[in-house]
Amino acid sequence: MPRVKRIPSGVTAAKRSLNAQAVTSSQIQALQAAQEAVERGLKFAYTGRKQKKRQFRSLWIVRISAAAKLNGTSYSQFINGLKKAGVELDRKILADIAVHDAAGFTKLAEQAKSALAATKAA
Repeated sequence: MPRVKRIPSGVTAAKRSLNAQAVTSSQIQALQAAQEAVERGLKFAYTGRKQKKRQFRSLWIVRISAAAKLNGTSYSQFINGLKKAGVELDRKILADIAVHDAAGFTKLAEQAKSALAATKAA
């Protein structure tokens, strides 16, 4: 007797219906509908992971901007001054410093201002 190399259709339907947790009972019974529901959910999960990165970056920028304005400079001038001063901190770390260490952020703002003033004088 030859060896069968494929899975019985009931097994794949059961696996697919396990992945389709939030679909209706009629969709679980219909194999194609359950498969489409699972694929749609995976698509939303993929785009959600990308949106999460965007949303966190914009949150960090808002926090840095607020702290920079408290120190008398705008966000763009602050970032430009840090780059000219050679400070290589990313926005995530800068936002954390802005929230938890106001004195440290003030020192960074002073460095940024002095670097900007030095380039304008030169």
